[in-house]
Order: sequence, then C-alpha cells, then structure tokens
Amino acid sequence: MSLKALSIESLNHHFGELQVLNEINLTLNPGDYSILLGLNGAGKTTLFSLITRLYSNQTGAIEIFSYNIKKNPTKALANIGVVFQQPTIDLDLTVAQNLYYHASLHGMKKKNALDTATTELKRQNMEDIFHKKVRELSGGQKRRVEIVRALMHNPKLLLLDEPTVGVDIESRQLIIRHVKNLCKEKKIAVLWATHLIDEVDLKGNLIILHKGKIMVNDSVKNVLQKSNSNNVSNAFDSFVKN
Repeated sequence: MSLKALSIESLNHHFGELQVLNEINLTLNPGDYSILLGLNGAGKTTLFSLITRLYSNQTGAIEIFSYNIKKNPTKALANIGVVFQQPTIDLDLTVAQNLYYHASLHGMKKKNALDTATTELKRQNMEDIFHKKVRELSGGQKRRVEIVRALMHNPKLLLLDEPTVGVDIESRQLIIRHVKNLCKEKKIAVLWATHLIDEVDLKGNLIILHKGKIMVNDSVKNVLQKSNSNNVSNAFDSFVKN
C-alpha cells in the first residue's frame, strides 16, 4: 500500500479565543485531485499555513508521506510544492532568475534546474518568457510561473491556495487543465483551495470547509447524492446553510 500524500488528524487551531479550525481530519493519496471549497474566512488559508509550517499546529498531527511536520519538518516539507494566495514571485527578476533561486534553495544544480524549468514552461506553452522580467507578464502568466516554480523540485504534493484569483478566463482554464494533467501523469496529489464553485471538478473529490469545520469530504458524485442536489452550488448551500 502506498504512503498517504497528506494525513491530518484531529487538527484544531485558535487565534486567541477564536477557533478557526475545528477537528480537521483529512487524507490525500498520490494522484488525488481534491478541491477545498469554502467561503472567504472558512479557514482554508489557515489550514494551508499549518500544512506548510508557517504556523505551528497546536493540536493534532500533520504528516506528509509519513513524515510528521513537527518531528521531521525538513523531510516532510521537501515533498511539498506551494502556490500561496498572495503572489510571492519577485517582479524585478526574470522568470529564469526566480526559478533558479527557488531551485537553489532545494539544492538543485543549475543544469537540472534549467532542464526542469524548460520542460515545465514548455508544458504551458510559455518557453518564450524565460528571460523576461516577471513584471512584464500578464496576471495569468505570473500565476502559471508560480506553478512552475512550485514544481521545480519535483514535489509529490501540490498545495494551491486560490491560484486563479485575478487571472482571465483563458488562463484559469489553462491552469486547471495543467494541474489535472499533473495528477494523471505524475500522480501528484493536489489540494486546491477555492471559493469558486465552477472550479470544482465533477470527476474529482470535494471537501467543503465551513466556519473551520469539514462538512463533507467525498467524491463530487457522492456529495451530490448526499445532498440530493443536481449541481455543486445547491450541494454547497445545503451543507453551509446553518
């Protein structure tokens, strides 16, 4: 049996007296494509911050391919690629410089970094931007470069926090299609956080997070059946109406 890409057990988190996550239990397997759907303020970004160790989990356990992030953070986090909600790419560097810098943080040699960057940019039809400054790119291109950067070190788990915010419809579809292909071709596990109903893949898995609680975690097909709904929007409303 393969290792779990992500395992979260009995995770809670507070900011002062405010509880923002309540008994989170979650598992992702290699190749899983899971949408974490919730309204703004549901706790999605806090959950990502805990998985990536930006915050230290106060209770519960988080494991990434069997490595506990508190006991063995270096090995655990080496398996993760992340695209944060807020852009974190340097606008005054070229695409190449951004990608090389990220690769160096993971101990990659420049030749390997060049090969990986070329391959990933080509997969997104963006080979021509390699030596452009990031600030010269469109919003969609910048976001796709962040995805390329997250993949430079060949992670097994990809976390995307609202990755299509501020991009045009065409770029959004390109990003969604590309990430789905990564699951199929490379068996990367993906956790995609969004508040947009239309980003839910009808063939994937849906996790609805509301007021810090996971209301449902199942295939979209089963979620529709459980809620007696014929579309994701109605299903979502049925789980968060209280």
